[in-house]
Amino acid sequence: MRANGLKKWFEERWSAFLLSFLILVLWETAVHVFEIKPERFPGVFQILKGLWELIQDGRLLDYVVASLFRVTWGYLLAVGLAVPLGIFLGVKPFWRRTINPIVQFLRPISPLAWTPIALMWLGIGDYPAIFLIFLAVFFPMVLFTTSGVAGINPTYLYAASNFGIAGHELYSRVILQAALPEIITGLRITLGTAWLVIVAAEMIAVKSGLGYLIVDARNSLRMDQVLGGMFVIGLIGLLLDNVVRQLEKLPSIRWKRLKQ
Repeated sequence: MRANGLKKWFEERWSAFLLSFLILVLWETAVHVFEIKPERFPGVFQILKGLWELIQDGRLLDYVVASLFRVTWGYLLAVGLAVPLGIFLGVKPFWRRTINPIVQFLRPISPLAWTPIALMWLGIGDYPAIFLIFLAVFFPMVLFTTSGVAGINPTYLYAASNFGIAGHELYSRVILQAALPEIITGLRITLGTAWLVIVAAEMIAVKSGLGYLIVDARNSLRMDQVLGGMFVIGLIGLLLDNVVRQLEKLPSIRWKRLKQ
């Protein structure tokens, strides 16, 4: 059973693996053919060598853990507050009309624009980075959740009322379930945004993490480690996206997509 699952997984992704391999081959070939200096644009094997150095001295693991720690806290805090608020706004038109303009005003402001304020309020360290992640996730997540709840087919609510479903049960069994596809889409998009922001924040506000790794490697003229850090950032981002995509396999999500 496990072997069949692995075979199916590979069959669905073999073309992506092949294209990635061809890109790496062309990359390494171009570096040698055009005799590009490693200080300007290193080859694939030079990048792997630079990454191995970071692994051996333990810095890569420390930086990855630091970045994931900040993203996890900022992301969970934002989602934990944004989803209940979004549900509330979705079922309360008056409050939606009242609060939505404020959310729409704050949402377009780049989280990085808050960096001076974050540094002044929270100093240098984990807290300003977590704060910036929170801002990057909170406002879009409120809008995704509000949109999902406000767009629920009224038939679901009428049916729930006929069956005597109300209060907490109405929210958990009907409203949340019906809005779940939109919420999961928001979770996926905002997680990618959070990962983008943490790298930028670490270039400014902290002295650890993958963003700091890139800045430190650049200052040391180690382009192999700069590109290696970029590779690790992309790989972790891909893995995080795949984790959230597993939520799309929930029965209620698949059922709604089949209906559509």
